[in-house]
Amino acid sequence: MTDITIIGSGNMARAIGTRAVAAGRSLQILDRAPEHAAKLAAELGGGTTSGGLGDIPEGDIVVLALYFGPAKEVATHYGDTLSGKTVVEISNPINVDTFDSLTVDPGSSAAEEIAALLPGAAVVKAFNTTFAGPLTAGATGGMPLDVFIATDSEEAGNQVASFAAAAGLRPLRVGGLRHARELEAFQLLVMALQANPAYAAFNWGTGLKIID
Repeated sequence: MTDITIIGSGNMARAIGTRAVAAGRSLQILDRAPEHAAKLAAELGGGTTSGGLGDIPEGDIVVLALYFGPAKEVATHYGDTLSGKTVVEISNPINVDTFDSLTVDPGSSAAEEIAALLPGAAVVKAFNTTFAGPLTAGATGGMPLDVFIATDSEEAGNQVASFAAAAGLRPLRVGGLRHARELEAFQLLVMALQANPAYAAFNWGTGLKIID
């Protein structure tokens, strides 16, 4: 049995995979291009396996490490295959031409749209507020990253929180899946700051932190 399946092979897949290996979790990487999945699996090590979208996600936790559009395509592709699993949705549905608006309808979120495509799965919004560089390192500014978790399933939230804690991160439960709306909207502001030339030093290397 595999603990975590990551679908995707980009920067966020690499970052979450790095944290998974650091946490001692068994890992599977799947990608539309199996050769990309195999390359990332080899980089991550730790016995990580790989495959394509024709393979079944083996993990109890399945992370959609994809942009919103591809995440919807993958959710539709797998459908009931993901029933009974915890599915982590990480995307930010942002207009990247302007960094001025979300691309989902008001009163909705990327996570809720994915959940509607996967009624048998427990969808969790998490890792959308962590950029790949700091997440790979597990910290920024000398402090562990905060991982905000929104879900309607207590069990699935516990699974993701346990993974985040084992990976050296601080999980923060923010409530039901509808709060993905606030997480995505807040990250719109943060990403706009990263893209703003007035803040060139940010360079996608910042991290959100609740100071207590």
